[in-house]
Order: sequence, then C-alpha cells, then structure tokens
Amino acid sequence: MKTIAIAGTFDTKGTEFLYVKQLMEKIGITPYMIHTGVFAPTFEVDVTNAEVASAAGYDIAKIVERKDRAMATEALSKGMEILVPKLYQEGKFDGIISFGGSGGTSLVTPAMRALPIGVPKLMVSTMASGNVSQYVGTSDIVMMPSIVDVAGLNKISKTIFKNAVLAIAGMVGAADKLKEEQDDSKPMVAATMFGVTTPCVDQAKAYLEERGYEVLVFHATGTGGKTMETLVNAGFFEGVLDLTTTEWCDEIVGGVLAAGSARCEAAVKCEVPQVVSVGACDMVNFGPIDTVPKQFSERNLYKHNPTVTLMRTTVSENQEIGSMLASKWNEAKTNMTVLLPEKGVSMIDADGQPFDGPEERKSLFRAIREGIDNQYVEILDMDCNINDKEFAETAAQKLVDLMEQKKK
Repeated sequence: MKTIAIAGTFDTKGTEFLYVKQLMEKIGITPYMIHTGVFAPTFEVDVTNAEVASAAGYDIAKIVERKDRAMATEALSKGMEILVPKLYQEGKFDGIISFGGSGGTSLVTPAMRALPIGVPKLMVSTMASGNVSQYVGTSDIVMMPSIVDVAGLNKISKTIFKNAVLAIAGMVGAADKLKEEQDDSKPMVAATMFGVTTPCVDQAKAYLEERGYEVLVFHATGTGGKTMETLVNAGFFEGVLDLTTTEWCDEIVGGVLAAGSARCEAAVKCEVPQVVSVGACDMVNFGPIDTVPKQFSERNLYKHNPTVTLMRTTVSENQEIGSMLASKWNEAKTNMTVLLPEKGVSMIDADGQPFDGPEERKSLFRAIREGIDNQYVEILDMDCNINDKEFAETAAQKLVDLMEQKKK
C-alpha cells in the first residue's frame, strides 16, 4: 500500500485536510499527516508541529507565546525543509501533497523542493495561476490552482480536492506500471543551448549520443541555467557541455534572463568534467521592443521575435562578462577546457550578421585569458564560429576525453 504525506495547517484548516485524508483512505492510500500549524490540530497527526519546529531548532511553545506569525511561518518552513527529506529517506511516504494560500504555499514548498527530482509533489494553491517561480524554483513541484480559497468545503473546493487526491494517487500508485527504459543507464551529459547556438549544440549532442552518452539540453533562459546547476550539484551528470553562458550577460547588464550569481559554479565545485564556452555572450535579452529600458534605446537592438528583443553587448560589457566567467572557471580543481570561437559566439555574431563584433569578441576573450591562472584550465582558441561543425565536434570530443580521463 502506498503512502502520501499530507502537509498543512491542521489547526486553522482542519476540516479541509480531514476531508482530504478521508478521500485518500477511500481509494486505498495511507495518509501520513504532517502538521504545520502553530496551534493544536483538530485531529490526530503523524508528525506534530513541535517536531517540525524542533528540526530547525525552535520551540513551538515559545513560538505560540510570541504570537509572531512571521516568525512562526519561518520556523515551521525551515523545520519542514529539514525534516521532510529525512522522513522520505526513512520510507515514511511515497509522495507529498498540500493545500493553501500564499502562507501555506510558502510554508510547504521549500520542503517539497528539498525532495529528490521524481518524488511526486503536488501543491494546490490560490497562487498557482500567477508567477510560481518562487515556489517551484528548479524542482518538479506540480502547482494546481485551487480556484477558490482553501477555506471551507463547498461544491467547487470538493471537486478540486478530489481531483488533486486522484492526481497525486495516480503519480504514486501507477508509477510501477511504467518501467524504466533500457537506455536509462547511459551516462548523462548536461548541455546549455540558446536559439542562436542551436546548430552547435545539436551537432555536439549527436556526436556524444553516437558514443553512448545521453545528453540533456537546458535552455539558457535563467531558469534553464539554474536547473542545470541544481542537477549537477545533485550528481546527475558525468560531464557538462556548458557552451552557452549567455545568462551572465543578463545578470551583469540587467536583462530578463539572468540565472543568478551561482551560475557556472556547480561543475567546478563537484569536480565534474566540463567543456565551456561563451555562446550567445553577444546579447542581453529583453521582452517586446517597447519594453527595452530607455537607457538602451540607442543601442544595437535586434528583434528576435515579437516577444524577444536582443541587445548587442559592448566592449566594456564584454570585459566585465569575461572577467566574471574567468573568476568562476579559475576555481577549477580538476581538468576542464575553455573554447573561444574567434569568428563569432552566436548565429548573429558572424560575418555580415547584425551582431558581428570583432572588437567585442576580443575584449571578451582577453578578459578570460587574463583572468584565468590555473593549471587545470586549458584555453583553446578556434578559428571558426561557435556553430561550425569543427567547433561542436571539438567541444564534444574534448568532453569525452575529460570524462574518460576521470574514470582512470
């Protein structure tokens, strides 16, 4: 029999969660009740709020005395983030579900994010129809709109609760019916790609697949870079082909697709073999052309499509971008390779194309060369565009060599 953790505030929303618990039991699922409220629950639970708070070093009695809602939410959220992964490792449950508004969602989703990729996670929330990036992060949480507030039982809420229970029960109960594919045992490689570096990564991907690797491609749109970093840290990959590091342009200049200051750190920290480059470092990303900040109105802008406007990076910006990349790669403690394509870093940074910029490239490459002083880092200049077959296959073979070297 499968077990599903039901996490929530059983003091203020006891009626609703008891209804969910009963639905689980009706379909043969064992509910595992985790109380995240401040006060006593309205029914018996498996994990008390005192246990949750204690996991983060808090005393629930003192939290009650203070009557500080913000502190209570912080303490219980931290406790959930620590305790829930431990309970999963102990085999206490197979999946997790919760229901709530902004507070309940903020309280439980950090714990969901702390669970491994693949563990069923369903958050039924009033926040699910808006921007949910702060709740989902780089995890595989399924966000389901609650339609009405999680406040009482009515015709609509009962329908939503029922569908949510059936959804999480299906994820957990039917998992054994879809067996793992035979090729799931192939060693995995992470690769980064943008529209303007697609030919390069497609060719490198094909080259690696012919040699027995499975290549997972991440779209370098901010979320893509963050997700790859998270999965590298989690130990999913044998190698990293980080050829498209454009997210640093947005991070430094102020575009809309930044991946944060930890970008390019995971492979170095985990000592995963990697080959890297400066794909699409010729551009900063904005939305429709009328959303480009006024201070950039006189810059070299390119309308990639109706919803995406690209801005050419300048010589000084390339100096800063190159210095930042060098500082990340200079921390390497195992062999890695940096490839610099002298005839262009993207499809539109090529002879006759809108962003062709020899001086900008020189500034970028010079900053990288001057910034790296590390015996483990090989820097290789290539007399071609990043999308040329020679570049793609050289990058792929270099990564194969590094991965084979590590095995020895």
